[in-house]
Amino acid sequence: MPFDRRSFLGRSAATGAGVALAGAAAVPASAASAGPTAGQAPKRYAFTVMGTTDLHGNVFNWDYFTDKEFDDKAHNDVGLAKISTLVDQVRREKGRRNTLLIDAGDTIQGTQLSYYYAKVDPITAENGPVHPMAQAMNAIGYDAAALGNHEFNYGIPVLRKFEQQCRFPLLGANALDAKTLKPAFPPYVIKRLRTPYGHDVRVAILGLTNPGIAIWDKANVQGKMTFPGLEEQAAKWVPKLRSMGADVVIVSAHSGSSGTSSYGDQLPYIENAAGLVAEQVPGIDAILVGHAHTEIPEYFVANKETGKQVVLSEPLKWGQRLTLFDFGLVWEKGRWTVESVGAQVLNSNTVDEDPEITKILRDEHEKVVAYVNQVIGTNAAEMTSVEAPYKDVPIIDLINHIQAATVKDALAGTEYASLPVLSQAACFSRSAVIPAGEVTIRDVAGLYVFENTLEARLMTGAQIRAYLEFSANYYVQTAAGADVDPAKLTNASGTPDYNYDVVSGLTYEIDIAKAAGSRVTNVQFEGAPLADDAQFVLAVNNYRANGGGNFPFVAAAKQLWANSDEIRNTMIAWVKEKGSIDPAEFASVDWKLTRDGVPVF
Repeated sequence: MPFDRRSFLGRSAATGAGVALAGAAAVPASAASAGPTAGQAPKRYAFTVMGTTDLHGNVFNWDYFTDKEFDDKAHNDVGLAKISTLVDQVRREKGRRNTLLIDAGDTIQGTQLSYYYAKVDPITAENGPVHPMAQAMNAIGYDAAALGNHEFNYGIPVLRKFEQQCRFPLLGANALDAKTLKPAFPPYVIKRLRTPYGHDVRVAILGLTNPGIAIWDKANVQGKMTFPGLEEQAAKWVPKLRSMGADVVIVSAHSGSSGTSSYGDQLPYIENAAGLVAEQVPGIDAILVGHAHTEIPEYFVANKETGKQVVLSEPLKWGQRLTLFDFGLVWEKGRWTVESVGAQVLNSNTVDEDPEITKILRDEHEKVVAYVNQVIGTNAAEMTSVEAPYKDVPIIDLINHIQAATVKDALAGTEYASLPVLSQAACFSRSAVIPAGEVTIRDVAGLYVFENTLEARLMTGAQIRAYLEFSANYYVQTAAGADVDPAKLTNASGTPDYNYDVVSGLTYEIDIAKAAGSRVTNVQFEGAPLADDAQFVLAVNNYRANGGGNFPFVAAAKQLWANSDEIRNTMIAWVKEKGSIDPAEFASVDWKLTRDGVPVF
């Protein structure tokens, strides 16, 4: 469905009215502290802004890939049902009218619950269902949410339908219509909080999303929307919000705080720019940080122009934490001024799920549980990803086998049909298991947890070698003879597991005793040294092909083929068609870690 400019203009025109109504709808709040006596202490008011981020389709404390209650090594819990209980506690303590609740994006992708209502029983169908995340967030009473990059994974029509179903605005000041360069979503909302003194507090919430959308979801947004930098758009909108009378300005930013980018110089904008926004744009009081999936209870950044300390907080992911920004205001010279602000996070594993939320979505949850437990085939021998980050294991070979076969079939009859097909894959989950015996949808889906699609790119031997060398940066340099602890061997310089690719169709070694950039050795194709000028087709996911992870050459390589079906679905269809999986048919040790030529494992 093309971008509907008329509908957008209607929504934009309504945004200003929504700002006014937000204030009109509020009712007087109870005093946060005792009212002042004439001629004594100045008037003061306190309020709290709660924040979540990177919910990724989690409503229940449930893991649809293991079909049991969620748990991890830190015993975190997940889901909006837990968050709802924490929110209720804060509202009771502070007074409902002295609180706001916002989110920093990545809401409608990540679990089989969210996938089901985007693809299996889509919300975009005629008389389709209401998205579970919209139902839960509406019931909890969110005031605003910033757009995340994963909001665009299912295409703009799904996102627009979700937006319609939410009783709160989806904000994106730097999500612009590609033709008009006007905001494609409301940039901000202003909420009024009534104080005991007859002077409302006007709280502006500015939403910023990630410029990387232009790369990661190119197929969905190219020619429709464009995504300039966070600092640029914050510098445009914050002064406007202040001139409109905002007493407090909060930014909800789907952008980490590190100042880094995973896509190198492919875009002129920083991926993780929240700290830079605080540093470079005066007039901001607090930033709710998202995207990076890290826990930052409280972090202060000094604005370069004013010296003011701006507080940042990131509440981990999946509903595992709830950020609280606590503001103290004082009435001075005819206006409210922020006197103090601090942040903390609450842990959702300290409370039970809100039965009202679980009741609302029980039917949807049970439908998805039944869906993911459908048996689609059998498996001859158990495969796991536990050792995948440092060993060539059959479960990753399965991904590459299916991807390579799919691309070979797609290129049959074309001028590229005779070229050898290589395939890349990463370990997305260290806990994936495909058991021996019956195999279900959730077993296969749990191996490929992202909604990536498949492409074919034309690469040379020299480019493939550089690709492998870049991937090998994932390992911590470990001298020959030194003890090797698998738990400390990977994720060098913060490289996530999903940015370590193995490539099938070749054999090679990675010497971890050597410095990054000179580790890949003995690269062979069909038993002979890899020729620099040899041509290959690389079966590669769209995230990597579009520059995700900043791997060399692949983003600029010629695209030979692409489809719009998720790799996960391709794998499920393959298992259904075959009816059985036998690792003996595709598993082989094509790569290994070495030190001075001696295998590590």
